[in-house]
Amino acid sequence: MAKTKQFTIAVQNQPGAVAEIARTLGSAKVNILALLGTAQGATGTVQLVVEDARRAKKALDAAKLAYQETPAEEYELPNKPGALAQYLEKLEAKGVNLNSICATAAKGGKKAVVVYTLATAEKAVTATA
Repeated sequence: MAKTKQFTIAVQNQPGAVAEIARTLGSAKVNILALLGTAQGATGTVQLVVEDARRAKKALDAAKLAYQETPAEEYELPNKPGALAQYLEKLEAKGVNLNSICATAAKGGKKAVVVYTLATAEKAVTATA
């Protein structure tokens, strides 16, 4: 498990909104590790995890893109059926309430990655897979 940061950026639901964020970070040589975008009507949010949070903050600030920074946990799991459920059951047993979660794996890859944030005022808890 690795501690990381998740950035949440409010956007207008329009063509190019996510591209602007990706372009801003890419130009600053910031590697995006995970990204989730959702829209609700005319607005939306982009949640992302990057390799270098400090460099990302500088780039977002310079581009005048407002963001919220939240502590997050990143955990590797075996890429097999039931691995995510098993990990989440361990967090549930410890009383961990998730605020957000994103999981991904490459087809045929051996590992999957899950990134999550905790509901406010909770401490990070490690569940061994």
